[in-house]
Amino acid sequence: MQSSLPMVPQQHSPDAARAGSYAASTVELGDLKRILVRRRFWIFGTVALLTLVALLYGLFTPALYSSAAEILIDPQDLQVVTNDVNPSRISPDGGITQVESQVSVVQSTGVLMRAIAATNLTQDPEFNGQGLLSRLLGSASAEGDRSVQTLDALRRRLAVKRADKVLVLDVIVTAKSADKAALLANAIAQAYLVDQASARAKMARDASESITARLDEQRKRVQQAENAVEAYKSANNMVMAAGNLVSDQELTEINTQLASAQSRTAALKAQVDQMRRQSGTADATSEAMRSAVISSLRAQEATLVDQVSQLGTELGPRHPSLIAAQQQLRDTRQLIARELGRIATATETDYERALANQQALEAKVAGMKSKSLDTDQASVRLRELQRDLEALRSVYSNYLQRAQETREQINVDSTNARIISNAMPALKKSWPPLPLLLLGAIFGGLGLGTGLALIAEYSSPTVLSSAQMQSAIDAPVLGVVPANSGTGWRWWPFGASSAAASSQKTDAVVGLALRRMFSSGQRPADWPLVPSILVTSSPGEGAQRSRVARLLANAAASRGSRVLFIDANAGGGDQKDPQPGILDVLRGEYAFEAVSHYAAGSNVAVLGRGRSKAVFQEAHGIYFAQQMLARASRSFELVVIDGGALADNLNASPLVAMADEIVLVATLNATPMRDVTTTAQAVSVMGRLPTAALLVDEAA
Repeated sequence: MQSSLPMVPQQHSPDAARAGSYAASTVELGDLKRILVRRRFWIFGTVALLTLVALLYGLFTPALYSSAAEILIDPQDLQVVTNDVNPSRISPDGGITQVESQVSVVQSTGVLMRAIAATNLTQDPEFNGQGLLSRLLGSASAEGDRSVQTLDALRRRLAVKRADKVLVLDVIVTAKSADKAALLANAIAQAYLVDQASARAKMARDASESITARLDEQRKRVQQAENAVEAYKSANNMVMAAGNLVSDQELTEINTQLASAQSRTAALKAQVDQMRRQSGTADATSEAMRSAVISSLRAQEATLVDQVSQLGTELGPRHPSLIAAQQQLRDTRQLIARELGRIATATETDYERALANQQALEAKVAGMKSKSLDTDQASVRLRELQRDLEALRSVYSNYLQRAQETREQINVDSTNARIISNAMPALKKSWPPLPLLLLGAIFGGLGLGTGLALIAEYSSPTVLSSAQMQSAIDAPVLGVVPANSGTGWRWWPFGASSAAASSQKTDAVVGLALRRMFSSGQRPADWPLVPSILVTSSPGEGAQRSRVARLLANAAASRGSRVLFIDANAGGGDQKDPQPGILDVLRGEYAFEAVSHYAAGSNVAVLGRGRSKAVFQEAHGIYFAQQMLARASRSFELVVIDGGALADNLNASPLVAMADEIVLVATLNATPMRDVTTTAQAVSVMGRLPTAALLVDEAA
């Protein structure tokens, strides 16, 4: 069956992505007051309970007294000898860490057992676990168990504290007697000093014994190292002189001789090469210039040259004197040549001798180098043995010195702590502080009660404000309707009497909500269907939903509009013989004019739920719903539908599809947010989204 009428315009088209999830409910700061007021009994009950517990505890708990002894700890120890077993160097934090560690020492088993023994505390029923209750129960502990119980009880009553920026420990003991608390505090402080002195003496004694026991062993190790060094020198023929090996000294001297020989050989070779290059003018060499014989012969040659020249000028070329002078000049020049040859020969001989000497030295150096390499390899091991020997000698010397120092410290008390204030009996009890307990109980109860209230609200959040509701359904909140304090409003008839029953404020809110719903102009002017509003809610809000639906109908009727009120609430069909109504109209069995009737004295026509004897297809229901709204436009200006809880009322699906406005009703501080989400999801499943919401305020 196809509808010949157009579908109603969707002000909010369904979105598959948003249909299954909505904005998470949030609690704003302004809603905190509503939560606390609504759940005030949680807060007041918690405060009362904690106050009562604190009062009973303060009245029936035995009084306790606390006394404190003060111990000053100096981070710088007493110096008896240098390099003390207990170093006196102060740490960068000024010794705070050292003092903090002493807190644990004061509470250690050794210190506390000294104090217990000094005060015979194992015989005190307050601490040894042998009180009245234990005697009544017939439990008797052995001596060992009694010591353990006493130690455990004393630890529970002991507190060791250090004030900020000071090096003083406060040893605080709490007991039922003020004198006993002072006695125990002083005993623990004194036991701590004795324990420290004993620990330092024992430390020095143990160190001295340990070092002394190692002296003989260190001495033997030094002797063994010395013997190893000497044996190694002998085995490798390593003779020392002036701290160095003899072979190294010889190699150094020969290297010096070789360098000198190489220099002389190079100089002689240069002379020989020069003479060989100047073989025609050998007299131009430096050796010839330095020779006295050559110089004398050169002088004679010069004289003879002058004489020959003079005689040649004065006498004839065949004159005997000239011939004799020329012969003498030739003889002189032959002497010069022979002398130059002798010089060249001597130079070459010196060069050959120097070269042979250099080669001999080089051969000797090469041999000594080979021997030196072997010696150097042996020296590596020798130096290692010498280093071991020096290390052992140093360790042995330190052991010997430390043994003497530690023996002197055994009988010297170097404790760096002293008692600066003995404990005195307290004048006032320290526990229980009744005023403080009551004050803490009150404020703690307020805080705990508030926390419980918020946890309860968080575990089951409710609608707290219009902004929260608008965020949850993504639709505007049209107003907040004051709740009716009467009990008969659920059965209001439509007419003047019912209109008078609603307050002026309620009428104003509902009237403004009607105007806001139909002032958007989204409906065309020639739209054939009558304006319609479907009111729905969660299953627990049936009474408020029915009231809001009737208020909407009455508000429109009081302004002169003719209203058709359709009660499609699933919970309204409890009659044994129901009359025909909207379900019959949606099945096409009746026309709505035939089953609706006007309320007496009003402009509201009422159409009941009808008979649910058979189901109908949704398409058929939508068609007949269109037909009904189209025909209702001839006689009515508005249709108000009480759709019930849509999550439980699937028969209202055709009305949901055709309604212009789908209004959710919720009660502030009462309707759970999960019910709002469930209802919005039910509307989404039916193909629509909520278009608006009206809230009911029971506190108004």
